[in-house]
Order: sequence, then structure tokens, then C-alpha cells
Amino acid sequence: MARHGAELLPEDLPEDLRRAFESYLASLRFERGLSMNSIDAYARDLARYGTWLSDDGVSRLGEVDRRKVESYGLHLLDSGLAPRSRARALVAVRRFHTFALGENLASTDPASEVSPPQEGLRLPKALALDDIEAMIATTDGQEPVQIRAAALLELLYATGARISEAVGIDLDDLDLDSGLVRLYGKGGKERIVPFGSHAARALGAWVARARPAMAAKAKSSSAGALFLNARGTRLSRVSAWQIVKDAGQAATIDAEVSPHTFRHSFATHLLEGGADIRVVQELLGHASVTTTQIYTKVSEETLREVYATSHPRAR
Repeated sequence: MARHGAELLPEDLPEDLRRAFESYLASLRFERGLSMNSIDAYARDLARYGTWLSDDGVSRLGEVDRRKVESYGLHLLDSGLAPRSRARALVAVRRFHTFALGENLASTDPASEVSPPQEGLRLPKALALDDIEAMIATTDGQEPVQIRAAALLELLYATGARISEAVGIDLDDLDLDSGLVRLYGKGGKERIVPFGSHAARALGAWVARARPAMAAKAKSSSAGALFLNARGTRLSRVSAWQIVKDAGQAATIDAEVSPHTFRHSFATHLLEGGADIRVVQELLGHASVTTTQIYTKVSEETLREVYATSHPRAR
């Protein structure tokens, strides 16, 4: 039987997604006549997309909407892929959904209005501290969802955690007394990150006052998760992303705000405060300091100020 890239798809993909992906890859091979190298590239991109959808609880193609595709684009940005690779991965997703609609595998095309990132796309501009505080202030209130939102925003800014790392935290990973949290990054790599008093108070309020009500509905598989939704299951990346977006809109922030904006702001503010880039690298969980430099561009003015106050012969 002729090969058409399907063997590169994960074995544990939901059946509905697998059938749709296989149909698309077969069309690339037998209808469009693409080379096997090109087909394998599409297959790898679809495998990444399918794994992300599956991890987010999607089992059927009809469950994918525009917000999920947009969130996947943010996930690609947060993954550290080069701009060219991010653009190619999102183009593959767009073309797949166009095919699925044309073949009546889906009733809508959720990716039709989601633009691929331009090559050389700059990372989000760091928010000013006033903007961060304004967003956190919008969560002020005694409702469980408000307390949860405050805890999530404080955690993201205090630790620079990726959104996937934040929603993956278990209660056992959090030490409120010591102000430390265990995060699991790419490849399951573990790191311990400190957080300050503001995050500790917000997280303590969530754990003690608001989480128990949601935990009462928790399923056994989610019982240990730090962040829960109203159904008692682990908060998803898409829902966490929406919490951040809603806070940005409520605070009337002009710039596009995402969890990655918090991560970038965390790193930038640390560097501007004089932190060593190697320390920031460890806090962000980057394997290479080169990646950290991309995320943490410091203004020329700040660099000159640090140089002027640090170098013995600067004056």
C-alpha cells in the first residue's frame, strides 16, 4: 500500500480526528501529487495540532471553533518555534480545515479568518506594570471565578509560566509557605520557580476559600489539580487564555493581551530591574540563553543605564 504520511500521526489520536487527517494526507499524495517530503512535513504539523486538540479535550472535528484555532496559534508562539516554522504549521492547519469543509467532513471552517504569523513576527510588547496591576484589579471580588482569575494572573506574572505549565500545576506542586512552585516544561523538564507575596496571597485565597466549592464536583482524575473549572475538572488552556483576555478587555488595555504577554512582561521587567539573563533563563525554563535573549529584548536606554552604573570605566 502506498505510503501517504499517516504513519507519522500519533497512535492515540481520537478516531474522528485521525480519519480526517488521513483523508487530507491521502489527497495530498494521490490528488495533488506532492512529494513524500512535503507530505511528511504536513503530517508532522497535523500530528502536533492533533495532539494539542486531544490534550485540550477535543475528540471530534466539529468541536473545533475559531477560538481553538486562535489558541493553537498562541500555543505555537509560546512553544519557541521559529517564525517560519510557526507560519508553516498554521498554514497546514488552515489548509486542512479548508479541505475538511470541502469534503463535508465538517460543517464550518474555523480557521478561515485566522491569519498565519508573518515571518519575523515580533514577540508581544511587554506590558507596563500599571497595565498588569489594572488587569489584576479587574478580578477584585468574592466570587470563586474572580478569586481564581486573580490567582491565575498573579501566578503568570510572578513566575513567567507558560499557560500549559500553569494549568498543569497540581496542589502538591505548590508550596505557599516557601513561595515556590514546581513547573513542568517541554519534555516534562522540571523546574522550581519562586513567587512573591502578592501571588502567595492570591493563590492562598483561591486554595482556601474558592477552590473547595469547585473541588466538591471534581472527578478523581482532576482532584489534585490546582486550577479547576466549575465542573470540577482541570482548567483547560483555552479557558485560562480566555481569563487573561477578558481581564485585558476589562482593563481596556489597547495592546493584544495573552498569557504569553505575561511571560514576556515577567522576563522583561526582571531584566530591566537588573536580573542576570542566566537567572531569567532558568526561571523561564529555556535550554539556551539565546532563546531567552529573543524573549527578553531590553531597550537600548535600559542597556546604557545598566552599563553606565555597572562598568568601572563607563564614566
